[in-house]
Amino acid sequence: MEILWLLLALCMITAVLVPFLRGRRGGGGIRLASPGSPDAADPETYGFVRQELLDVRLPGPDQDLVDVLHVVQATQEWRAAAQLLAGTPQEGEVRWQRVQAFAGAASLELAARPGAGGAWLRSWRAEAPQDPGAAAVHAEFLVQQAWRSSAVGSEDFRILLEEARDVAGEAAALAPGDPVPHITRLTVARGLGYAPEEFDRIWAEIIDRTPAHFGAHLAALHFWSSKWHGSRELADRFATAAAARAPQGSLLAGLPLFALYDNLPEVNLTPNFYGSAAVTKAVEGALYAVHSARQDDPMLAHVRHLLVLFLVRMERWSEAMHQFVHIDGYIGALPWTEDSDPAAEYAIYRALAVAGYEANGGSPARLLG
Repeated sequence: MEILWLLLALCMITAVLVPFLRGRRGGGGIRLASPGSPDAADPETYGFVRQELLDVRLPGPDQDLVDVLHVVQATQEWRAAAQLLAGTPQEGEVRWQRVQAFAGAASLELAARPGAGGAWLRSWRAEAPQDPGAAAVHAEFLVQQAWRSSAVGSEDFRILLEEARDVAGEAAALAPGDPVPHITRLTVARGLGYAPEEFDRIWAEIIDRTPAHFGAHLAALHFWSSKWHGSRELADRFATAAAARAPQGSLLAGLPLFALYDNLPEVNLTPNFYGSAAVTKAVEGALYAVHSARQDDPMLAHVRHLLVLFLVRMERWSEAMHQFVHIDGYIGALPWTEDSDPAAEYAIYRALAVAGYEANGGSPARLLG
């Protein structure tokens, strides 16, 4: 029986890998090349950033944030972070992304230097207890710590999320119009397993403040996924309804792709799943959202990052490469952040896209010219 299970596992692995490692359309697919071979595709010929230099803190460029993070992490002085958040409008998506980035930077520092990393955040909270930015970052930091350092459902996980809930409440009281603390509460609700009615009350507070906030919709969608407290049908219904009522140019038109990703099976046994009508429809919706959105929309990178995963799996190499050109250098977004080594996972997909693109006649000149 053990031999039978082993053979079944090998067959499943082969079914997943073969489409990527050799062509399924005559000579137009990918074949393996030896390291250093002149036939090997090289992402650096496209100006792509080396794997070790990919920035896991951000989904896309935000030079003001990068500059402040450099100062804060180099000096462990928090005032530059406070000043940047104080000048970031509450009503947009940028504030949510910056709060996440500051919290993530502190959490990664603490992981690298237990007991010492992220001291600037502790000082910020202690020295400016009435600063709503500090409270918002602290709440998000606790959420990220719960997922990064504790097993989901463990006592430590629960304690961190309960503390995050309390701090998010403080942040909301300090800045009543800011949706960010409430978005953090959505993640707390998912981790602590709130009843749908209780979750809906938090969601209503966000919708009243900012009905088309993409980051808020992402946080809410996770709650309704089959991996947490909903189902594939509930997640799809939530995403489809959001896309249907989205204003022109909103990236919410791409939300069904996130619902599809959130509910992917651990092992896919459906033949040609990535060529199915459901996947094609979700990808086309996300491509429409990308093409119709403002090119300075701070959430655009999030949609592009998820698109490349699907476009590579669909072997739509040229379209994947066009998305990589826009996002390369930053990997602080789904799907990469769910992997234990985001940079390595991103680099694999990028290399597959380059190889597939070149195997079908593509070149740096054609892409970048």
